[in-house]
Parts: sequence; structure tokens; C-alpha cells
Amino acid sequence: MRYIAGLLFLLFHINNLNAQTFLQYQRNYSRVANAFKTKEDSLKSQFAQKGLQWPPKQMYVRSFKYDSQLEVWIRDNNKEAFTLFKTYKVCALSGSIGPKRVEGDYQVPEGFYYINEFKPKSEFHLALGLNYPNASDELLSDSIKPGGDIYIHGSCITVGCIPLQNDPMEEVYLLAALAKQDGQDFIPVHVFPVRYNVQKSVEYFLKVSKDDRLYQKFAINIKEVFDYFELNKKLPVITVNSMGEYVIF
Repeated sequence: MRYIAGLLFLLFHINNLNAQTFLQYQRNYSRVANAFKTKEDSLKSQFAQKGLQWPPKQMYVRSFKYDSQLEVWIRDNNKEAFTLFKTYKVCALSGSIGPKRVEGDYQVPEGFYYINEFKPKSEFHLALGLNYPNASDELLSDSIKPGGDIYIHGSCITVGCIPLQNDPMEEVYLLAALAKQDGQDFIPVHVFPVRYNVQKSVEYFLKVSKDDRLYQKFAINIKEVFDYFELNKKLPVITVNSMGEYVIF
């Protein structure tokens, strides 16, 4: 009887968790609950000032390594162009410009990813996981130990991730959680070595990569997506060919 009672309790608990919405589940964690308490009104006000509808429906994230910036773009549906909501400071950098290719290289990946994990109880405050290695990385990175566990997170510490201070991280986390709650399962995160439209940044890229033709080819390849978005404020369809190169449509 005790076994049956325990099993029924477990099934009830599982069904109760399944009945919870994603956002309700996130709010069960104190850091997320506190972030909503302290940040939600401010975010609503910032959205109103930008002429954006609250809550966010779709979100796109761009990060630039050398420029130490992370952008959050917002739109209401697939037909609309994205509007820049805010640019956050990336407060630390591990490694240098260039893609991640092996475990332990301390490199922040470069390329096209999406958020695949919400971590409300991270050792780095709050964290959003990226799907590294992606299809391109699996072809171009070390086949045995490409590395992993890449996050956008708080605490301003990094060994290959994209760190923010805790306050801005709470904003980014809440926006991503709200977009996911509204049905956006695929939240794209694009990581570029530099801002290709900033002269100082391009000069730095050319200096660092002058003897690395392979990296130059890779950086020019991902620049196509940067250029497309700058022109259209929409994202192209991105695939990967047999050589690990990104192909856009």
C-alpha cells in the first residue's frame, strides 16, 4: 500500500508540473521571481518608449565579441521587421576573436545558434544555453572534444561564454522567457567577431586575421548574414553545406 501511495503521489506531482506553463515553472525559482518583481515594470516602460508591444512575441539576439556588445531585437510576428530594443555591454571576454574549435580553448563560439536551455538556478546567476556545437561546428571543430556548455549568463565571469552583469542578464532572461511562453521555441543568437560596419573593429579584425586565410574565409561567410539583416531587419534562412560553410537563402 505504501508503494502504491508513493507512486500515486509521484504521478500527481508529475502531472502538476506538466500542467504548469513554462513561465509559471520559471517563476518557481526565486531569482526569476525576484527579477520579474524588480524588472517587469521597467521593461514595460522601456517597451512603450520604443513603441513596442508588451509582452515580447519574438526575440533575436546579436553579440559582437571585439565590440563587447549584445543586442536584443524584438518583433510581433514573422512578417514584421525586427526593432532594436536595447544594446547591453558584454562585461568580459575569454579568448580572442575566432570560432571555438576544441574543448578548453576558452573561445566564445562564432556563428549562428539558438537558445536551447533556460537555467534559473545557475552558478552564474541566470543563464541561457546556446546549442554549441551546431551543424557547422560538428564538421569544423574537434570531432572528439569540440567543447560545450556555452551560455549567456550573469556574474561577469567567463571561460568561453557571453557574460553580462546580473541586472542586464535578468532583463535578457525575462524577455527570452516571455517570448518562449508566447510560443517562440527557436530564439536565434548570432555571434560575430566584430561589427562589420565599424571601421575600428574591421581594422582590428584585419590585423588579427592577416595571416589566417581560413579564418578570413569563415568571417566573410558569416558576414553575409550580418549584411542581410542590416539591410532587411529580418533573418535569412541559414543552412550548412557539406564543408561546414553557412549558406543563406
